[in-house]
Amino acid sequence: MSVYVILDIDVHDKEKYLEYQKRVPAIIEKYDGRYLVRGGNVIPLGEWIPERIVLLEFPSLEKLEEFISCPEYQPVKAIRDESANSRIIAVEGCENDFPSI
Repeated sequence: MSVYVILDIDVHDKEKYLEYQKRVPAIIEKYDGRYLVRGGNVIPLGEWIPERIVLLEFPSLEKLEEFISCPEYQPVKAIRDESANSRIIAVEGCENDFPSI
């Protein structure tokens, strides 16, 4: 089952964050992840007003865990942590056989 990672990112060092943006896509791809949203225009529909949203999809929780713990991601994650404040959640997708209402 797919797992989605939602990041709400507040960048405070744009130059350093650009380095993160350059380095992380290849690592995400290596673990079969893909971007669904990467910093597009945010349209608030309530009180939550994030600055930057990133939405990733991984084919499974196991692949996400491999990505998070892989050695090549650790120094790249440190760049993100130094250049931005991030709120991050992962949520499992749903099966396609929705019950009828």
